[in-house]
Amino acid sequence: MIWTDFDVMLIVPAFLAGTLVLSIHVPLGQEVLKRGIIFIDIAIAQIAALGVIAATVFGGELASWQIQLFAGFSAITGALLIHWLEKNHTAILEALIGLLFVLAASGGLLLASYAPHSDELLHDLLVGQILWVGTEQLLWVAALYIPLLLIWFSVSDKQRPILFYLVFSLAVTASVQLVGIYLVFASLILPALASRKIVNRNNRLLVAYGIGLSGYILGLTASIIFDLPTGAVTVWTLLLAVIVIKPIISRVFKQPATD
Repeated sequence: MIWTDFDVMLIVPAFLAGTLVLSIHVPLGQEVLKRGIIFIDIAIAQIAALGVIAATVFGGELASWQIQLFAGFSAITGALLIHWLEKNHTAILEALIGLLFVLAASGGLLLASYAPHSDELLHDLLVGQILWVGTEQLLWVAALYIPLLLIWFSVSDKQRPILFYLVFSLAVTASVQLVGIYLVFASLILPALASRKIVNRNNRLLVAYGIGLSGYILGLTASIIFDLPTGAVTVWTLLLAVIVIKPIISRVFKQPATD
């Protein structure tokens, strides 16, 4: 595809999907870095994906809301387990979270071998189908994210220990099916990493949102123009946005350019 044939309306639904994902994953990603549990997101995302695969294999032709229940139950169970591990096995928490990810991923592969169109199912869960999101899907995700955001920003830090895991698991459940596991992880971690040294919370959020939106716009545009897998290329353009914007952040907020 050449630039003169580019139709901006092709990426509007996908950009709205990316905006929804960033709306909640930016503040959650900053909390993940603060807690030092980097791989919790990809572990819970994989556990949610395991729920989707299990629903597909054991439930047959289920309605979308029924699959969401499977995925949500799986993610909440995984989040509560990680919360328990955080309280009781802090010294080896990251190792245990990594083990949960491997178990969920390998379990998903085993179950998927019994699912119809297993290759397509696994591909969609990993890299997503963000270019093909529909209005109905965007509406139900927005209906979930809005109360989650209101809860997150209205509850004080001291009240968040268990709330963080519940909000996180529900958000990741929806996001995985919207944009895929890889892009969920990148949306959580890359904007948070780039903005983590900004002291003021509002400025930190604003910069992180800007980086995330820039990465999505670049990724979606590159995907259409160069006919590239959308989820995969957007992971890379998010990284590119961080590389380009990070030195500017350092000058504006007078932070060291290198970590």
